[in-house]
Order: sequence, then structure tokens, then C-alpha cells
Amino acid sequence: MKILIIDDNKDLTKMFKQYFTKTGNTCVVSNDGPSGLLILQSQKFEVIILDLAMPDFSGKDVVEELRNNGKIKDNNIVCLTASSPSNEEEEEVIAMGVKKVLRKPIDPDVLLDFIKQFEAKS
Repeated sequence: MKILIIDDNKDLTKMFKQYFTKTGNTCVVSNDGPSGLLILQSQKFEVIILDLAMPDFSGKDVVEELRNNGKIKDNNIVCLTASSPSNEEEEEVIAMGVKKVLRKPIDPDVLLDFIKQFEAKS
């Protein structure tokens, strides 16, 4: 499975990249929203793991940009957050096209099991 992780926490992205690669997946990392959007212009991923609460350009900003340029429907986005968004905030990003909002910390095995549903069937 080809996975893009967009998260400002470099320790977390390094750990997830090592884990996903070790489990036989391809993993690309971006540590900010604008760079993640640039990667999405040239590559396709089966799933995007997106941090909602990044400084300057949040995960919600990434989702809005993808929605505004018509690419939200082409992506399986799973948001991670260490904060506790209200039900309304969570429902808002899901209404925008996000598949699920999960809480950090999250066990990598649990995350991998969840995102396997987006694996392309050959």
C-alpha cells in the first residue's frame, strides 16, 4: 500500500515511516501541509494520514485545499489528532471528505489494520 503521512511531528513521522516500510508498504512523509499538497500534485496514494492540528497550515487547511481543487474525492484521508475536537469539528471534516478522525496516541498496528480497508484490490 502507498501511504502519505502529513504531520509536523518529525519523531512520529519517522517512526510511522519505519513501521509502514517494515510491514511492506511504501511510505512518503511531509512535515507540513503545503509540502504535502505539493507531493499530492505528482503522486497518488491509497491513503493519506493527516494531522489535523499543525501550525500555520492545519490538516483542515489541507482538506479544504483538496476540496476546493476537486481532488478530495480522489483521496482516502484519515486524520489524526492529539486534541479533542468537538463532535461538530469532527463531523465538519468528515462532511468535507475525510474518512475518519482517530485520536493520538495510536498504536501503529491498530492504524495499519484500519487503513488496510483502503488498499487497492488487484
